[in-house]
Amino acid sequence: MRQEVRFFKKEVAKTLHLGYLVFLPQGYGANPQQKWPLLLYLHGMGERGTNPATMILHGLREYVEQTDDFPFVLVAPQCPPDSWWEDEIEALDALLDELLAKYALDAERVYLTGISMGGYGTWRFVLRHPERFAAIAPVCGGGIPALTGVFKEVPVWAFHGAKDTSVPLSASESMVSALQARGGDARLSVFPDGDHHLWNEAYKNPELYAWFLRHRRRGRT
Repeated sequence: MRQEVRFFKKEVAKTLHLGYLVFLPQGYGANPQQKWPLLLYLHGMGERGTNPATMILHGLREYVEQTDDFPFVLVAPQCPPDSWWEDEIEALDALLDELLAKYALDAERVYLTGISMGGYGTWRFVLRHPERFAAIAPVCGGGIPALTGVFKEVPVWAFHGAKDTSVPLSASESMVSALQARGGDARLSVFPDGDHHLWNEAYKNPELYAWFLRHRRRGRT
């Protein structure tokens, strides 16, 4: 019996759909020439659904609403029921294209963060599309350390609670260590008494947002 190699190719039509919340900063639109940085937020498992208005945006909403000069356009997509962010990367990528076309955004200053399931989604999205992000901040998530070389040029600030019993601290430690071993700009903030629900502490830190703004996409001016 002779072995033969064959290839199959077929074009298929696909509809991608995600609902999302958008927060526009004060002064948005005042100067038609101004381009704003984008902060993309991926929620956790409990926020999945079909009505973005029900999303809580743990920690992040409070900071945005209490900060008069929050300098980002904030977008929070909602993951469909019974799905996971790793299944929605194609939809997220298409959404990002839509946002860049629809809003006055600076494509060189797109930042990504997420909590729990969204922390995992943050690691997965940057793995699939490292060229899109200036910096990322996954909170209590994890990924595949062996693949971190794909996005070693993207600065990372990860957050995790030492007492997290839902996602072990080692999930973030292994990712950050792998990036550092490959020469990546990666740091991890560990909350010694923090459990899985530490996002309020992570997102109320103004240095996080200053850190985001210090970065543009690598290799760009």
